[in-house]
Amino acid sequence: MDDRFDRRELLLHLGDVLEALNCLAGTSRPTASVAHLIQEEDSLQHFEFLRALAPKMTVAEFTRHVASAFALWPRALLEAELNRDALASTVEHNLFDGNPDGWDVYISHVQKKVKWFGTGISNVKKHALAEPSHDATDKARPVEAPVAAVPPVKADVRNEKRGWPWPEPKPKS
Repeated sequence: MDDRFDRRELLLHLGDVLEALNCLAGTSRPTASVAHLIQEEDSLQHFEFLRALAPKMTVAEFTRHVASAFALWPRALLEAELNRDALASTVEHNLFDGNPDGWDVYISHVQKKVKWFGTGISNVKKHALAEPSHDATDKARPVEAPVAAVPPVKADVRNEKRGWPWPEPKPKS
């Protein structure tokens, strides 16, 4: 799957989050609520995703939660196989725990650029809440990770990275 444009959009979003964090830190008001500062500070007006946060979240809390929510993103976005659920779940767990309405608003914002973002996470949780399982065998049975087939390594192929962010190798003449 060619997801390099989605990865690019998520990196740009991460940049926006860091820029918003910088603007909030620049206010030197760690105990002020982010919602209150959005109304006061012109520099925060274009960060639409900040409006999805819990109304009482302070700048200090936002700083702590952003560090946890996005710390793994740069490495995860450079992995050969993109773990979409992990990208979304760290943000949901760290920034929107106890704020499902805010999470839905945030997902809608990110999905304007990355259509699949958060879809697996929100669907799983909504179904889990709507249809709780009371079967004891479900709880006792461990969840097994899917087995992925690993293609054999060819001896005559150089071990080089291909595709985004690495340029495609140029044919040798």
